[in-house]
Amino acid sequence: MSENTKALSTAGVSIWLDDLSRDRLETGNLAEIIETRDIVGVTTNPTIFASALADGDRYAADVEKLKQAGADVDETIEALTTADVATACDVFAGIYRSTGGVDGRVSIEVSPLLANDAAATVTEAQRLHERVARENVLIKIPATQAGLQAIADVTALGISVNVTLIFSLARYRDVINAYLTGLERAKEAGHDLSKIHSVASFFVSRVDSEVDGRLAKLGTEEASALIGKTAVANARLAYRVFEEEFASERAQQLLEAGASAQRPLWASTGVKNPDFPDTMYVTELVAANVVNTMPEKTLEAVSDHGEVTGDTVTGTYEDAEKVLDAIAAEGIDYVEVTELLEREGVDKFEVSWTELVETVQKQLDAAGEKDSQ
Repeated sequence: MSENTKALSTAGVSIWLDDLSRDRLETGNLAEIIETRDIVGVTTNPTIFASALADGDRYAADVEKLKQAGADVDETIEALTTADVATACDVFAGIYRSTGGVDGRVSIEVSPLLANDAAATVTEAQRLHERVARENVLIKIPATQAGLQAIADVTALGISVNVTLIFSLARYRDVINAYLTGLERAKEAGHDLSKIHSVASFFVSRVDSEVDGRLAKLGTEEASALIGKTAVANARLAYRVFEEEFASERAQQLLEAGASAQRPLWASTGVKNPDFPDTMYVTELVAANVVNTMPEKTLEAVSDHGEVTGDTVTGTYEDAEKVLDAIAAEGIDYVEVTELLEREGVDKFEVSWTELVETVQKQLDAAGEKDSQ
């Protein structure tokens, strides 16, 4: 076991892997890194599944069966991805039980094509939840304006949600409000609140990528000094939002009724700028009751040389505010940046979804040609 990942876990960070494939499942790789890297959950998205299905031949037999059964491309994608998620949920079942449902979670995302359609998102979330048929699945819903309603509606049904694509502090407050609203409705409907869990995926590296590009164009000494500081500051202030909102009377009443706080999850933690330390979005965001979901490259970097020194978030809020104020002073509009990142995030997932559809359609077509020979 890695001492660095162990230290991260001891500091209160749940380490999740941002990847899943049938290859990982069938070779025992997932079980191995759970044991050696303190992994206690998995996140997926259309990009991850597009890569898994394009690179591996472990899906061929299932594609053949689905083709023979007359499944179309959407039905095939759902069958393949929910099967992998269900299997991963089983791998994490022990962790799920030992942590009282806090960890041992596996996420699957509704189609990004539904990001601006609340009703369709709710319908698909229900279907995915029923299809996976595991208590420890999390249904990922993007934090778009329409997504906020869907988050409340799906939570009200007693389904655990991973809210994704959060970039701004204001939208994060909206997400927490949607979760609490859903819990209140779930309580009224008689659901067991202790069975409902949620994480709020606050994206990190993409904020620096966008802001730093603008700072570099300014070219001033003041602007250059701010490069690489916005994303961590933004995330640290998000943790303050978490502390404030779940200390409220409204939230405390729900927690006393058996509900769980919606933990912040640091997403997009792979460092994109080679000039930055490759573990910075992990070691600079250590705090109790958070999740950090990492691509394997980042996970291995942390395992190898990540210096975990304890809490690096609480007590930093004043300095974090100064960073955002300095960004504004350079003429960079925080609201415009975060709104842009949300739109781009949905667009990127739609592109990946299209690639996934094209990949699976080719496999179905190949299976059909094989059958006709």
